[in-house]
Amino acid sequence: MSEFGHELAEVQREHWQRTYGGHPGMYGVEPSTPAVHAAAVFRAAGAREVLELGAGQGRDALYFAREGFTVLATDFSPVGLEQLRAAAGAQGVAERVTTKVHDARDPLPLAEASVDAVFAHMLLCMALSTREIHALVTEVRRALRPGGVFVYTVRHTGDAHYRAGTGHGDDIWEHGGFAVHFFHRRLVDALAEGWNLREVHAFEEGGLPRRLWRVTQTVPR
Repeated sequence: MSEFGHELAEVQREHWQRTYGGHPGMYGVEPSTPAVHAAAVFRAAGAREVLELGAGQGRDALYFAREGFTVLATDFSPVGLEQLRAAAGAQGVAERVTTKVHDARDPLPLAEASVDAVFAHMLLCMALSTREIHALVTEVRRALRPGGVFVYTVRHTGDAHYRAGTGHGDDIWEHGGFAVHFFHRRLVDALAEGWNLREVHAFEEGGLPRRLWRVTQTVPR
């Protein structure tokens, strides 16, 4: 990563630390719509173990656990994961949830072919370069078993905040303190090379609204 990339990453880490610290439960306790969909897809595929990347305060990881999955929840914010662990205890699912502080730019803390499913809601479209996104998806492919499922969501270039705020290059734009890498469809297709691309579903979320794609792809058996 360039020196500029390191600097942006650290600024974003601190921003999320402050945001989670100042707003416990900021996303509520109900799971995201993509997580509900992903749980159904994972169950249909026979998945038992789920890795969530960018779990934050844990509304989706906790939902997966309540649905009976064993969950490894990762995030680069210790504050968010502390809140997740406390909620897991309160909801009676602590035995099914493990947390680990992890930066998405680093190799995944998993052995090869060791997990059934991976979920990432808006993690891939954070302040990651195209090269870093490709490296992360390569790591996801390494960690998934044959037939494993990867469901992720990203904001795309049809979003109202694309080209708004401060541009950092590589389609990364910062608005309101949050840096986002907005996806072109060609990036989605490139990330699916060597996978089975099952679905690219367009949807909206939030009050702006944010415009996203929900992507489902699987490792060939």
